[in-house]
Amino acid sequence: MANKTAAEKLATIQQGYTLQGATIELGAAIVDGEVHKEAQVRLPLAMMNRHGLVAGATGTGKTVTLHMMAEQLSTAGVPVFLADIKGDLSGLATAATANEKLTARTQSLGQPWEGKVFPVEFLSLGGDGNGVPVRATITSFGPILLSRIMELNDTQESSLQLIFHFADKQNLELIDLKDLRAVIQFLTSDEGKAELEDLGGLSKATAGVILRELVNLEAQGMEKFFGEPEFDTAELLRTAPDGRGVISCLELPTLQTKPMLFSTFLMWLLADLFEDLPEAGDLDKPKLVFFLDEAHLLFNGASKAFLDAITTTVRLIRSKGVGIFFVTQTPKDVPSDVLGQLANRIQHALRAFTPEDAKALKATVSTFPVSDYDLEETLTSAGIGEAVITVMNEKGAPTPVALTRLRAPESVMGPSTDELIRSSIAASPLLGKYGTAVDNVSAYEKLKGQGAAPTGEAAPGQPPVPGSADQNTVDQNAVDADARRIEEEILGRPSSRPASQPLPEMPAPPAPAPQQDGGGMFGDIAGTLGGALGGGLKSMVRSLGTQIGRELLRGVFGTSSRRRR
Repeated sequence: MANKTAAEKLATIQQGYTLQGATIELGAAIVDGEVHKEAQVRLPLAMMNRHGLVAGATGTGKTVTLHMMAEQLSTAGVPVFLADIKGDLSGLATAATANEKLTARTQSLGQPWEGKVFPVEFLSLGGDGNGVPVRATITSFGPILLSRIMELNDTQESSLQLIFHFADKQNLELIDLKDLRAVIQFLTSDEGKAELEDLGGLSKATAGVILRELVNLEAQGMEKFFGEPEFDTAELLRTAPDGRGVISCLELPTLQTKPMLFSTFLMWLLADLFEDLPEAGDLDKPKLVFFLDEAHLLFNGASKAFLDAITTTVRLIRSKGVGIFFVTQTPKDVPSDVLGQLANRIQHALRAFTPEDAKALKATVSTFPVSDYDLEETLTSAGIGEAVITVMNEKGAPTPVALTRLRAPESVMGPSTDELIRSSIAASPLLGKYGTAVDNVSAYEKLKGQGAAPTGEAAPGQPPVPGSADQNTVDQNAVDADARRIEEEILGRPSSRPASQPLPEMPAPPAPAPQQDGGGMFGDIAGTLGGALGGGLKSMVRSLGTQIGRELLRGVFGTSSRRRR
């Protein structure tokens, strides 16, 4: 291959990237130092749910690559999710202006260029930054992801799962941090001693450690990220009235102070989508492309349960029409089990200043197919806005490796003005739905009500006032109505939800220790079948028999959603 002429190398690339279906145009190939606009490098739109990796050293152009790809996906009618680490991606909402340098670049690539504005939805975690607030309930977030934020060890993580199981079983809704704190305080109190013993593997000492870590989260101001209204991840699947995909841009202005929280929240969004979306099989274009920036934050110090859950999600979400692109500095940042599932590779330049850098370079080269390039030299000498690319073609085979000069975005490569961002947020249809936090009756209020017995040690709260249950029913009906809209209008499937679905009555039972096996008809069924088939199936039958019980059917991350009741 080293003896190939430039014409032969060029012909290999042209043949490898001649594709039949819709594509994302990435740029023009560079062969022997010369850009060839007749050799366009592209990525099949139908293969973007095979996932991908965008890697490269700081300052090599990864963010601009995401920007350019997001524009073309939106134009093709594909919704996009982006984590805006530096604030630069808000420029998607502002048309770029041509200049001499830009024109020279686009002409050399054979790129027809026109300044454009794209439909952008600005989001922010818990209102921390500019955007519609994105919140999750504690029960939806689940014990595995929460353990990641709290930096619990494996034993403590298992114990937290038992606490979630207890709350699910006893209809104690975990909406925000104070709800989880109230449940743990109850289990470690004299009133909850019997319940704690029934949980088996949960010791009072471990529960105390978890409680202290929870208090630390509150002290760091993280309570604003958890609560209601919970963000419905189906909102990420929207298209604009003109048919273009909406680009959901999540601002992360304080990433450096809360990296674990932000990376884990991004994984919650994916996990929630995974649980909500139906199987789709092979599609002409994905339902959503999700860019996970600063991907190394996901994996640093992660528990085995967390890594297994990521691997499972990445492997299976493809069949639901979602593509994930991990964005990081080197492929070494991504575990091999995940890296092996990333079929599309866009590798910007790497540095080799240290022995560790040199080792990372060799490891990166080894992950590429055999090519006509000296990849060690190419990857250390590639310029800004250039990348080594190989993707999956329409037949499922890797395309030839091609050093590529990447296309220029058509919107501003930098932030939009604050005024434009504020006006876009004010006009968002999501602001009225998610803009104001609410605090419904949940575990905290219920346990405070139980604790108001004449023991003298009760917390100062009062039992739920009359009408609280009715109010919660109204809220649930609104949630169900919204769920029907999402299923029918966004997910494109018939809704199985009834016109109304009132919740069971809310008042807490008078005794501090709730019934072990549930009550009523479903409790009897669970008791009968459970006695014959074993305790695990007994719990399963009870779970399948009640609306609240469905919360026990958690996903791969232990996630659950009130919307899926």
